[in-house]
Amino acid sequence: MSYSVSPIGFVRSCFKEKFAIPRQPQLAPAARGVLELLAPFDTGEAVQGLEQVSHVWLLFLFHQALEDKPRLKVRPPRLGGNQSVGVFSTRATHRPNGIGQSVVRLERVEAGKLWLSGIDLLDGTPVLDIKPYVPYADCIAEARNDIAASAPPLIPVSWQPAALEQAEQHGRRLGEPLVQLIEQCLAQDPRPAYQQPLPERRYGARLWDVDVHWHYPQPGHICVLELTHE
Repeated sequence: MSYSVSPIGFVRSCFKEKFAIPRQPQLAPAARGVLELLAPFDTGEAVQGLEQVSHVWLLFLFHQALEDKPRLKVRPPRLGGNQSVGVFSTRATHRPNGIGQSVVRLERVEAGKLWLSGIDLLDGTPVLDIKPYVPYADCIAEARNDIAASAPPLIPVSWQPAALEQAEQHGRRLGEPLVQLIEQCLAQDPRPAYQQPLPERRYGARLWDVDVHWHYPQPGHICVLELTHE
């Protein structure tokens, strides 16, 4: 038996490409976006009462990772990208039915729009459902996960002076905490875990409408080189 689902809305996100998106929600509090609801959910009735809620669960589609053939095993970044485990023991994007879930902070509620932070969602992500976070039921003090027992370690992020000035200027233009967003995302080291980049190799990712470029001048350290904007 098969079932069909339809999006209730789409996310307009600071993340314009998959690279450098945090691997879990809440790891980058400065990551912000707006969930724009579709009819008939855009009149305000469907979100009435959400102003009493600080966080929501979003059920969504990994729309750029949908696959015809399901994977039974995956290689999660937390295990270095080289060790395979069952897909259901991870939150890998390659999933049966392509369904993901994230708990995000609800900053503001408007008719037809939810303003969010702490997101880990790509721009254009289709959202299937919204559920309020219920602290007494959703926070389980004795829960454990031996694969991901704690947040990944952060690595230092430094700036070329001109790059920091560019980030501050673009942040003011966008009305967004761009410097914090860059530092929070890069401190989690977005490159594949098995890579050992040479100091001269440059990496890049688009955040909002700005392309951020960085390198690894030494192991375990990131330096932001420049920002470009067209």
